[in-house]
Amino acid sequence: MLSMSPVSWLLALSPIIAVLVLMVGLRWGGSKAGPIGWLVALVVGVLFFGATPQVLFYSQIRAVLLSLYVLYIIWMALVLYHVVNEAGAIGVIGASIARLTGERTLQLLILSWAFSSFLQGVAGFGVPIAVVAPLLIGMGFNPVISVAAVAIGHSWSVTFGDIASSFQALIAASGIEGYDLAHWSSVFLGLACFGCGLAAVHAYDGLRGLRRSMVPILIMGAAMSVTQYLLAVNGLWSVAGFLAGLAGMVAGGVIARSPFYRGREREGVVVREKVRGEKLPGPLLAISAYLILVVLVTAAELVAPLHDLLNRVVIRVDFPAVSTNLGWVTDAGPGRTISVFGHAGALLGYSCLIAFLIYRGTGHYRPGVLGRIWRGTLSSAVPSTLGIASMVGMAMIMDHCGMVHLLARGLSESVGPAFPFFSPLIGMLGAFMTGSNTNSNVIFAPLQLATAEMIGISALVVLGAQTAGGALGSMLAPAKIIVGCSTAGLAGREGEVMRKTLPYGVLIAAIIGVLSWLVVNLR
Repeated sequence: MLSMSPVSWLLALSPIIAVLVLMVGLRWGGSKAGPIGWLVALVVGVLFFGATPQVLFYSQIRAVLLSLYVLYIIWMALVLYHVVNEAGAIGVIGASIARLTGERTLQLLILSWAFSSFLQGVAGFGVPIAVVAPLLIGMGFNPVISVAAVAIGHSWSVTFGDIASSFQALIAASGIEGYDLAHWSSVFLGLACFGCGLAAVHAYDGLRGLRRSMVPILIMGAAMSVTQYLLAVNGLWSVAGFLAGLAGMVAGGVIARSPFYRGREREGVVVREKVRGEKLPGPLLAISAYLILVVLVTAAELVAPLHDLLNRVVIRVDFPAVSTNLGWVTDAGPGRTISVFGHAGALLGYSCLIAFLIYRGTGHYRPGVLGRIWRGTLSSAVPSTLGIASMVGMAMIMDHCGMVHLLARGLSESVGPAFPFFSPLIGMLGAFMTGSNTNSNVIFAPLQLATAEMIGISALVVLGAQTAGGALGSMLAPAKIIVGCSTAGLAGREGEVMRKTLPYGVLIAAIIGVLSWLVVNLR
């Protein structure tokens, strides 16, 4: 059993402190801060937490699998972006949305909040931020704001996104039925939905932007949060995120077509189509790549025979149980399973191929397009690959040495009756470290459940706060920030984005913590 003391707790926290100081304080990029964080975790793990060569070896093999799972998406998302951009489609999409409404905050909400939540519902890890951020940049939004707005905007939808994989993990880790967990999870995530919409607009245009967009936020937020709640509590959590995002898009489109917003234009901002040597695609052709992606992902997830066919070939490694010199045991089990042909990265790849053939067949590429796509992808992917691999490696060392568990345990033991307030922050910690709400639920749901039972408070409220915090952690996770910066041409500037998202994520999680505490103490 790991001993708990202020010193051991701070030592467990030291890799996170190193990453935050370097990325947020000194504005280092993930490719530089990640290896330093990994080195700190390695040294602390060996010297103070009893990490053995066997523990380190298996932790890093697990990290390789998880990194490949993430990088599969990043590389293919980068290819898709360059396939679309080389055809001039990014500029056309931006101009089309600008013509739908000239109100910049509404444009931002439709893309960074509703459309990204829809993509999270059908695709999952990293896809929304990798796909939507370049669209915003193509419309003339600031690159750092573009990545931050999408990171913030879609995070509320993570728990029930990707066919509710994170919610399924919560069910499995807690042993509680989904029907029982769905209510408070949906309530807290619905609150987070409004918070994410408000935060995305505030990050872009401050209080002035909030005043201009309060009505759309209320209408779109109600459409998304109510849709998700009704579906989740009735057992349809596998499609709750997908249809909630769709409801938000429909609501946003209706608002954009209203006389009040149609034709409004943010002063001094004009979206221009890029002048090219060849003809530009029409709006429908321009978005065809993303329509193809949505159709393929939806079919792959919801059509059972196709889903089974695509997921027959998997990369799976079963790991033995390992123990540190201090007695912390990591149980035997499989690492991250990668479906070779059914993974989100593979579906992105299929979309790339089909879109490329369509754009080339309609004459929207200049000579040498393949070389430009390859060079553009490579220039962004290499630094991002280094950052993600090192961050994931750091997280796995901390997990296998018991450092992550010690952080949560120390927090839960020290706060006592105030524990419900900290439940979403614990979930956020797990997502920050692993880049995944699913992993956060797997790691911390049993601890949250045991602590709630020990204190004598509602486990359902605490677990709902846990998964809501884990979802919000997506906007802070270095692994996901790196994903967005990769496709946005901001490699090396991840710290700037994190400085934008960090205050909003912590604030929204704290509000959920207050509500969780009130619910527990007023029942």
